[in-house]
Amino acid sequence: MFTSNPFAELSASIPPIVMQAYIVVMIILVAGGTLFDIVHKKSATYFFNNWRNAKNKGTQPVSGGEMVSLAVQTAVMEGLTSAEFCNARRRIAHLLTMYGFLAYVITTFIMVFWYPTPDAAMPAILPLLWYLGALMVCGGGYWFWFFIRADVAAEGHSPFRIVRADLFILSLLASATLGLIWAIAGTSLFLGLYLIATTVLFGSVPWSKFSHMFFKPAAAFQKRVENANGSRSNLPAPADKPEIFGSARQLPRHY
Repeated sequence: MFTSNPFAELSASIPPIVMQAYIVVMIILVAGGTLFDIVHKKSATYFFNNWRNAKNKGTQPVSGGEMVSLAVQTAVMEGLTSAEFCNARRRIAHLLTMYGFLAYVITTFIMVFWYPTPDAAMPAILPLLWYLGALMVCGGGYWFWFFIRADVAAEGHSPFRIVRADLFILSLLASATLGLIWAIAGTSLFLGLYLIATTVLFGSVPWSKFSHMFFKPAAAFQKRVENANGSRSNLPAPADKPEIFGSARQLPRHY
């Protein structure tokens, strides 16, 4: 089961061109939704104005080589390893979800466009990565949802309490979960639910946190540049030996 392409089996009832067109539409929805989000919230205007102000207030110039070095550090630390998360559990859950999502999306694209029918010879590792990616999304996502969320772990709210900000994680979990169930059960009911959840995931970019995956690296890079040029968003420099007050930090359990 884990080495068979579920989309190739689906080609017996749905032409590959239809599946490929659906993926193209999802890509357009993500690109268009992100651009709409940028224009509507004026994120780009804020970013470039903030960048200009930080450059004017900087106390030391940053060379082109330093810029490249800062970009590489941002890609490795914030991008590949999510070093911005101090909490180890949150960081691991985020990495599981992120790398699972990448494997899930990339292998879907490859299998649908390059190996859309059972006749196409396909490396067995591709469907294996697809299943593994979806399982990683479920593992990291459900762990975060039920045990790590701040309003659940620290504030005592029910894990079934849903707000608008949860649209991205819930649609992502629904897509991965229903995709796994459809691939195993092979019923048209779960295929329909899988398509609905996936359409909501990629079509709700202007209203969800989907576009944050593009904004966060830019914000992290800007923060590194501000620290390098001395502006630091008008904050004081960190002390060499900060004085520590109170007891050792504990997990928040205030409810």
